[in-house]
Order: sequence, then structure tokens, then C-alpha cells
Amino acid sequence: MSSRILLVEDEPGLVLTMSDLLGTEGHEVETATDGPTGLARAAREPFDLVILDVMLPGKNGFDVCRELRQQGRDVAVLMLTAKTHVVDRVVGLKLGADDYLTKPFDPAELLARVEALLRRVRKEHPATVVRFRFGNVDVDFEKSEVCKEGVPVSLAGKELQLLRYLIERRGSVVRREELLENVWEYQSTVSSRTIDVHVAWLRQKLEDNPATPRHIHTVRGVGYRFSP
Repeated sequence: MSSRILLVEDEPGLVLTMSDLLGTEGHEVETATDGPTGLARAAREPFDLVILDVMLPGKNGFDVCRELRQQGRDVAVLMLTAKTHVVDRVVGLKLGADDYLTKPFDPAELLARVEALLRRVRKEHPATVVRFRFGNVDVDFEKSEVCKEGVPVSLAGKELQLLRYLIERRGSVVRREELLENVWEYQSTVSSRTIDVHVAWLRQKLEDNPATPRHIHTVRGVGYRFSP
């Protein structure tokens, strides 16, 4: 499953290289080039992982990590450091980082550590949503009830399953293949076109302006992303 990653790094070449590398694995990568901006985005936006350089302008990575944890944000944090002293690694871990990687690093090792962290996060934090509100829509998945501006909206069972799956992975890009596997369970009569049709129905019923959706976004050539 693709994930939403925030890369906080001030070296332009490394930002480009890492963004391309992670992007080829299907992840959505957002970037920040200084500590204060990275902290602000990580604190207010839904990311699955923050890759955080130690040496940053404005606020170093140690301070960013510490303040994130003090604010109660439990997003996974992978720290990057050009330093080789053990004490720097220990400090980062004690401040709440989940792992660290020393520059220069092999691309394969970066990907391996990223995937290991994301697997751990998904295992430790299963995202089961019972009730959810976005915009003027209220959803109770336990009762299979949906209301828009207080008016009941009728959703078919598969539409409700699709909506729940996207909401539980809000902020992340969900591939069509993943939806086929987990929502439709690879039914032989189902194609990616079926997914597109169901998404269109959800937009017609739940979005204020289906032509320019606010919540259910198409990621061209990949799949969909739900934004609260």
C-alpha cells in the first residue's frame, strides 16, 4: 500500500533523489526544507512517515522530533544524519525517533528501512473507523447510515465499503489494484473501470461539486486519495 511521506531535508540534490526514489515505489512524497516548516506540516497533516534530517535551518531535527512527540503526534520518524557518533543516534532514539540512517546511504537500505517502518506502523495502528465526519457528511459505518446536511443518503453496500476503505487510509494514495484486492476481493467480473464508476457515484452523492471534488481525489494513473 502506498503511503504519504514527509521529507524534511535542505539539500536540493538529496531531496530530488529521495523523492524520485520513494515515488517510484508508489509513495506520495511531500517536502519541507527547514525545521519550522517541517514541524508545522508534520503536526497538522496526516503523514504515515516523516524522514527528518538532523542538520536543518531554523530548527534542528532533534528539536523537531521532540516537539512532535510533545504534541502527541505518533507518526513514524526516520532520522537522517551525516554524523557517525553513536551519541547522536542515541539522542534521536531517546527523543522519539523510530529509526535512523547515516549519510551517505545506499538507496536499497533507505527503501528497506522505510518499508519496515511502514509495516510496523500499520500493524501497531490498525485504522478501523466506526463513525466519521467530513465536510457536511456524517457516516456511521456500524449502522450503515450516511447523512449529508442531516438528510439520509442511500449508499449501496459496495459503495459504503469503498468509502470506508478510503477514509481509513485518508491522506494516502490507494492504488486501484489494492481496491480490487481488498474491497472487491479480485472478483472475476470486476475491472478497474468498476472502481471508477463507484467513485463517481460516491462523488455524486457526497460531494458538493462532483466535477471538482473536495474529498475524493483522483491520482492520475495510480488510484485515489481521500482528504477530510
